[in-house]
Amino acid sequence: MSKKWVYLFKEGNADMRELLGGKGANLAEMTNIGLPVPQGFTITTEACTQYYEDGRQINPEIQDQINEYIGKMEEITGKKFGDKENPLLVSVRSGARASMPGMMDTILNLGLNEEVVETIAVQSGNPRWAWDCYRRFIQMYSDVVMEVGKKYFEELIDEMKADRGVTQDVELTAEDLKELAGKFKAEYKAKIGEDFPTDPKEQLMGAVKAVFRSWDNPRANVYRRDNDIP
Repeated sequence: MSKKWVYLFKEGNADMRELLGGKGANLAEMTNIGLPVPQGFTITTEACTQYYEDGRQINPEIQDQINEYIGKMEEITGKKFGDKENPLLVSVRSGARASMPGMMDTILNLGLNEEVVETIAVQSGNPRWAWDCYRRFIQMYSDVVMEVGKKYFEELIDEMKADRGVTQDVELTAEDLKELAGKFKAEYKAKIGEDFPTDPKEQLMGAVKAVFRSWDNPRANVYRRDNDIP
């Protein structure tokens, strides 16, 4: 029988901190006592260890389980990753057995792409908000997952504000933000050498790898050494 690498919140509990990390265990416990926690799943600390043993790759078995649990999330929410009519968006957060400053920043609204943002613009009746979410996601993903510095995107925002004769981000229109999203993706391609990912599952695997990598970044290593965390 294959190993279990992924747990829905309702499958865990507070005693599983070593396996689910502090955040995952607490979310499981809150779910179990009936608090209205938005449903999700936790990828185990053992999967992170396995990632390093496999040469910094997510092996096919773990990828399959992550995709299986995305399917479970789609069933629970009635939404679907990348769907044009009822899209599922997720946040990706890092966690560890001990609280670890220096690990990956949260990524919000993962699952957005050109088609999904149009759907959300229509459903919300607020295209400006939808395009603002998308351009923020591109910036966040580029910075956190692909390590393209925030400054490049901030410069593009400043250039657009100067061009439009405004001083505040909130003064940019939906069309401005749509154009800005295009500029952000062009910047991504210039820095990375490939197009910004539009497939939500590709986005998700990239984010999961970034969480695993952040366990071994310099700031996290210093904190672990100073606090005797293995």
